[in-house]
Amino acid sequence: MPSASVAANGMVRAEWGRRPPGPPAYRLFRTLREMRRDPLRLLGSMSERYGDVVYIRFLTIPVYLIRHPDHVRHVLQERHTIYDKDTFDYHMLKPLVGEGLLTSNGAPWLRARRLIQPAFHRERLAALGTLMSERILAMLERWRPMVASNQPFDVAEEMTRLTLDVVTRALFGADLSHETDAITRGLVTFMQHVLERISSPLALLPPLPTPGNLRARAAVRGLDRVVAGIIATRRRRAADTGDLLSMLLLARDEETGEGMTDRQLRDEVMTLLLAGHETTANALNWTWCLLAQHPEATSKLAAELTHVLGGRTPTMADLPQLTYTRMVVEEAMRLYPPAWIVPRGAREDDEIAGFGVRAGSVVLLSPYLTHRHPGIWENPERFDPERFTPERAAARPRFAYFPFGGGPRLCIGNAFAMTEAQLAVATVAQRYRLDLLPGQRVRPEPLVTLRPSGGLPMTVRPR
Repeated sequence: MPSASVAANGMVRAEWGRRPPGPPAYRLFRTLREMRRDPLRLLGSMSERYGDVVYIRFLTIPVYLIRHPDHVRHVLQERHTIYDKDTFDYHMLKPLVGEGLLTSNGAPWLRARRLIQPAFHRERLAALGTLMSERILAMLERWRPMVASNQPFDVAEEMTRLTLDVVTRALFGADLSHETDAITRGLVTFMQHVLERISSPLALLPPLPTPGNLRARAAVRGLDRVVAGIIATRRRRAADTGDLLSMLLLARDEETGEGMTDRQLRDEVMTLLLAGHETTANALNWTWCLLAQHPEATSKLAAELTHVLGGRTPTMADLPQLTYTRMVVEEAMRLYPPAWIVPRGAREDDEIAGFGVRAGSVVLLSPYLTHRHPGIWENPERFDPERFTPERAAARPRFAYFPFGGGPRLCIGNAFAMTEAQLAVATVAQRYRLDLLPGQRVRPEPLVTLRPSGGLPMTVRPR
């Protein structure tokens, strides 16, 4: 094989026989076991040992784990047209979200993005901010007897209830509070199944009727029932209520004039039901956990809330002045990004950091690893919200921090999520202090999203 090849554009390309360093192929089954047991530790140790580009052979699929912001920018922005979501990981999600915005590619993705984008325009966030505040206050009212009893309760469960309540009311005009437990159980069951399948030696085989697969199918059927109910109710009502579901129901194909089928609606609603609440709930979970461990940051947050708000309930108009509140949320998402792993499939041959990447390979980006890159972040394991002052943020590479992804496929709901998270933190922290139980250790559980394992029992007391 020659040492280099010349691409169609005349550029000299990397030697294709040269691979990045990585674990030897004979360790495949050990790697899979470690992936199932603790994927964060495994991927972190690989990056520490082998560097910013790591080669892993996953059965028949070559996988490249990349960590440096410049390489992340290359995949998500500079060469995004050749890196798509046609990967094993996303195929595993399709029984749940189908061909919705999260998993689709090409023209179908672009059409759905254009249809959905208006629902997330900043002008609409003003009205949605009022709804968010109402639901946060309703949650705090529900907390009163629990706080009075001085008994711990699961804050993770409360954040899930809150964000699910907000997303279903804001985007679908529905109150699903009576379905919260069923939705949460279904999503967790399915996400645990996805992680188990991905780290299984039998991952590439068609799914067999094993107990795990049967549980996952039952979970999807339960979630389908909920979503079908939302769609059927709104079709019968046939009224334009101005929310996202109305936009989807009224949308027509420019060429055929046809509306979306129930299957297309189902896929988009399911996608936004998952992505619209699970990620924000976990961002809030880690924010409360970290604040409980860092009293100095909690004091600074309380001081800002007192100075800016003077005792009144925060609104969207206050958010530009609540700068430390925003930095607290951003730093929590740096350390514990809800979307901790981002796979992409290479449609064409490419080069990353001088290594040849063949078409058909999978490239893994991990915000969890990049957000801890020792060459970018000083004392990366330390919780320091002031990393996100405008001056310090501007001094970092663009993709050193990408909790919402980046490039054309930047999360469509990023402003929605940040607005909700800031309002929740400001409203709750203004009134209450949340504390971990004595001796409590909170471990991250990396499923499809990064959640605190076993929930987040905390005590809550008035300020």
